[in-house]
Amino acid sequence: MSKIILVTGPARSGKSEWAETLAMHSQKAVVYVATATIDKSDKEWAERIQQHQQRRPQEWVTLEVPEELSATLAEAKPNVCLLVDSLGTWVANLLEQDEVIWHCAVQEFLETVQLVAADMIFVAEETGWGVVPAYPIGRKFRDRLGSLVRHLGAISQDVYLVTGGHVLNLSILGSPLPVRGEGGVGSGE
Repeated sequence: MSKIILVTGPARSGKSEWAETLAMHSQKAVVYVATATIDKSDKEWAERIQQHQQRRPQEWVTLEVPEELSATLAEAKPNVCLLVDSLGTWVANLLEQDEVIWHCAVQEFLETVQLVAADMIFVAEETGWGVVPAYPIGRKFRDRLGSLVRHLGAISQDVYLVTGGHVLNLSILGSPLPVRGEGGVGSGE
């Protein structure tokens, strides 16, 4: 049976580094699923991606998957560990989808995750700890990502929070919150 791990936390917290550490300890071949793409016109973004690339072992296979995440996961072999970095970028890539299409994409993703035979480690940003965004697109992003992380956390064996230079295993320290149907998957619940 596959293992589902969620690593979440704020920006620059070390969540990707912790996910990479978990992947290295998996004793499996690692496939790094990058949801970001390099935009050569954005030098700072390209530098961030380059930092991630330089930190990863050479033998890891990297796939750029900005949108078709469910299909990529479904094709994974049981002997690999998939490291998906990050769900926030994936949500941003699909932000223009209307609610019905987004809802279907999330349902497909969550169903696929539960069927995949490979181990999976997902990195996700925590965006809802500050003020409510002043713009509708910001609220839409925050709500979609927050709901997705909550639903993925409910089906993950391990959920880690990386913040303040520390890693907390929420699966041990916390209690799972029931996922209610109100608002539906992918909505702002």
